[in-house]
Amino acid sequence: MNAPFLPRAGLDWIELVRDAARLSEIGPVWDTLWRCAGAPIFQSHAWISAWWTHLADHSARELLIVLAWRGDQLLAVLPLAIHRRLGLRMLEWAGRDVCDYCDALMMPGSSPDLLTRMWGEFCATTRFDVSLLNRLLPDARAWSLLSADRGARLRANRRMEHSTRVSGEWTDGAAWFDHFPKKIRQNYKRGVKFLEEGANLRFRLLPPETDLAPALAQLAAFKRLWLTKTGHVAPLFDEGAPLLPALAEVLAKAGTLRIFVLERDGAIIALSLNFMEGDSLLAFVTAYDPAFERGSPGMVLMMDYIRWAFDEGCREVDFLTGDEDFKHRFGAHEVPLASMAGAGSLLGRLVMLVDGMRERVGAFRRR
Repeated sequence: MNAPFLPRAGLDWIELVRDAARLSEIGPVWDTLWRCAGAPIFQSHAWISAWWTHLADHSARELLIVLAWRGDQLLAVLPLAIHRRLGLRMLEWAGRDVCDYCDALMMPGSSPDLLTRMWGEFCATTRFDVSLLNRLLPDARAWSLLSADRGARLRANRRMEHSTRVSGEWTDGAAWFDHFPKKIRQNYKRGVKFLEEGANLRFRLLPPETDLAPALAQLAAFKRLWLTKTGHVAPLFDEGAPLLPALAEVLAKAGTLRIFVLERDGAIIALSLNFMEGDSLLAFVTAYDPAFERGSPGMVLMMDYIRWAFDEGCREVDFLTGDEDFKHRFGAHEVPLASMAGAGSLLGRLVMLVDGMRERVGAFRRR
């Protein structure tokens, strides 16, 4: 059940949210904190709530949102969840499956030790085996948890990801396109020529009033074809799964959603679900019809929306996480996303000991 760790009589008190009803109640104050902190959409109440509401399997998850209050003002949010797998209670970020950048939220000007206090209170009342908090940007607030002197000891972990970003001093999309070597520009033109053969090819941004359902269903269908071909699994794209439409609705309500499509005689052959944050365009999901793979419709669409972004005055295009080849082809630079881990039980310490030994053996063999 939801409960405060400290009594309401004090100026500051800490609460643990465990269920959807309480999560819904705190939406307005969470949104106020999120806007004041200037945090990514991934830390918004709407995004985390959409994830929890439409999660495919609640039986293996436990919601654990830690809140710090001063009276009725929300000062900080530590959005956590437990995922039970392989016999372990794994503590991770709430919504980690759909959040490329994870972090805590804090009201600007709050005490720097507030998060460590929240972590200590949380660990004193909650059982878990291993904590893995990943996808942390270099300036993430959560890094302060490394200095916590209460609760499970967290340490920087070897697991590392990257986000790849296209940025530079280009005046418009044409300047960005022209900076590429001739071979890359020719590959794009060959793809366009193939896709245009006997048909009308059009790139466009779907207008805000568009019914999103058909486009999102098409996106998921294309993605399922790719997943089947590569042997991967992603419940986000299961037929009829509600989470992808729910996340798109969050972006649409925030006024940041940008869905780009590449159409051949009016039929979509590639589309990308993107969104704006400040002067950055973030590419969340891109998929294409494999029937036209010879013409590289995904590559054509990406080059088109990157040109659109710089024409619109964007500072960068962020491909978010993942090591797909195209990101390294288009990305100007990478931003490291690091992680921290800790053990919350004897079993957890044993697991981390074995994991560390495997890493040391692997490093020795790579020498």
